Amino acid sequence: MTNPYATIFQARGAKGFAAAGFVARLPIAMASIGLVAMLSQTHGEYWLAGAVSATFALTNALLAPQVSRLVDRLGQTRVLVPATIVSVLAFAVLIMAAHRDWPVWTLFASALAAAAMPSIPAMVRARWTEIFRDTPELTTAFAFESAADELVYIAGASLSVGLSVALFPEAGMVASTLFLAFGSTALILQRSTEPKARPVSREHRGSAIMLRPVQIVTVALVFIGAIFATAEVSAVAITKELGQPGAASLVIGVYAVGSFAVGIVIGGLRLTLALQRQLAIAVGITALTTLPLLLADSVLWLALAVFLSGIAISPTFITAFGLVERHVPEAKLTEGVTWVTTGIGIGMALGSFAAGLTIDAFGARNGFWVSVAAGTIALSTVLLGQRVLGGARRDQA
Repeated sequence: MTNPYATIFQARGAKGFAAAGFVARLPIAMASIGLVAMLSQTHGEYWLAGAVSATFALTNALLAPQVSRLVDRLGQTRVLVPATIVSVLAFAVLIMAAHRDWPVWTLFASALAAAAMPSIPAMVRARWTEIFRDTPELTTAFAFESAADELVYIAGASLSVGLSVALFPEAGMVASTLFLAFGSTALILQRSTEPKARPVSREHRGSAIMLRPVQIVTVALVFIGAIFATAEVSAVAITKELGQPGAASLVIGVYAVGSFAVGIVIGGLRLTLALQRQLAIAVGITALTTLPLLLADSVLWLALAVFLSGIAISPTFITAFGLVERHVPEAKLTEGVTWVTTGIGIGMALGSFAAGLTIDAFGARNGFWVSVAAGTIALSTVLLGQRVLGGARRDQA
């Protein structure tokens, strides 16, 4: 039997842009939790750390689709170069502001500027789509990308927290900024696989977020992102409360292990069940597995509960991106994919802030109630949107 993953990497340039994209997307996992780890140590207040992290994540979630919209029209190189430069310089200022105890407003101002960071997962998925559009290999490529996202969270979030705890508070953010600079440069230099810029036809003018399927998927992913961020912030707080702050990186890394394994298996299968039903099942499992998090009273139990909570994340991402590719016109694909990742970013911003407030007010373990509420809303959104998500492909509409 042919290995489906070996097949997709036979495409010219695939290995190069996939590797560059992996490095360049590490800041997605490292930056938000890195800000929490850095500022909670330098300033000693979780609310401030969560607020600055939320400012960055939420602003990035709003700006990234606009950057991707320009990419669809102008091409990746012309847009990624200035966006990456602005983001890298702003992160450098933010690190310096935390290190030198500059006024609090400088933290928020630099976080706003750093939010110009482009959506690297969308750029890479656009390249895969350019190669395998409307073929079974595209599902495998999306599965690989979802697995890569999980590896990023395994390596990135754990590395960010681990460096900040083991070396110095700013260490995680320094590493994140370097990954963004070098990874993005490597991706930009690979011009042969860059998707062609496509003019927007009159009938397809306007934002991809105006399409109902994109709205439904994005809203659902907002609350999936909230679950993810709550687990990260709560893990940092609980392990600190238990007197084992160094265990936070291990717990956060475990979160993505189960999802990574399941995602790899899903990518090798040719499932016949409708994508919208696959999404409902994956989100349902995610919502159900938030409940054991409420019982975590030791590092071991916390790690086990977090592991279970993560098993359906990758399948959720695979089906979400598949649904977007199905319903979004080619001239808006990068923007459409970015709105999905935007949903995750918004959710992480809101989840991080809500979890921080809950932890400060009610204690570390109660932060997971945010996860339970978010899982319930995500599942309700997907179930209510089944009819729309099951509509005809964009070229049959």
